[in-house]
Amino acid sequence: MSTSAPADPPPLSARRQQTRDRLLDAAYQILAEHGIAGASIEAVCEAAGFTRGAFYSNFDSKTELFLALTEREQRRRLAQLESDAVAVAAEARAHGRSLDTHLVGEVIAALLSGQPDDRQWRLISNEFELLALRQPEEAARFLQFEEQILVELAQVVERLATSLGLRLVIPAIDATRLFMAGYAASTRQAYLLRPDDHGATTRELAARWLPAVVERLIEPLED
Repeated sequence: MSTSAPADPPPLSARRQQTRDRLLDAAYQILAEHGIAGASIEAVCEAAGFTRGAFYSNFDSKTELFLALTEREQRRRLAQLESDAVAVAAEARAHGRSLDTHLVGEVIAALLSGQPDDRQWRLISNEFELLALRQPEEAARFLQFEEQILVELAQVVERLATSLGLRLVIPAIDATRLFMAGYAASTRQAYLLRPDDHGATTRELAARWLPAVVERLIEPLED
């Protein structure tokens, strides 16, 4: 006898979604400042203006809240990246520079640096990884989520290359992994060097290597 797949959960009501969003917004500030170990459910509820009952009607635990926050923020950044990629590709085509590999490196750097990436978000991202390292039961969930985000980002990069008349010479996910690893290293260095001007410093550091890497990973589409 066959079994049917579980049904998708029903959509949240507008009121419950608003409550959930306010809790997540409060958690963003609390978790960035204190980390997941130092942040209390009471502090999040107080910052959001809700009771513990409201919290537990939306999240099973502090860890569940943290994971939901991480997913929400990553989704927002992916959506913004997709929008930016479409705009940048259109501008590049309009200027007739679609096969300029240096330009493509600049485009990818601009897309990565254009994402909301303030100090608070970097702290939260690091907390997510630390959670997985400290709690082995969360490691699989962390890796699955990280891979899912990487796959979706790789799709954006591949669509961008195609729209510019180019193709990647290695699988898009591997190229994206290289871009992200290098850019993460530049971002980390920038935060340590110039925390008050990390955005410009990150772009400056990435400009030293990203165009050359891109030039070796892309080629014109065959006619």
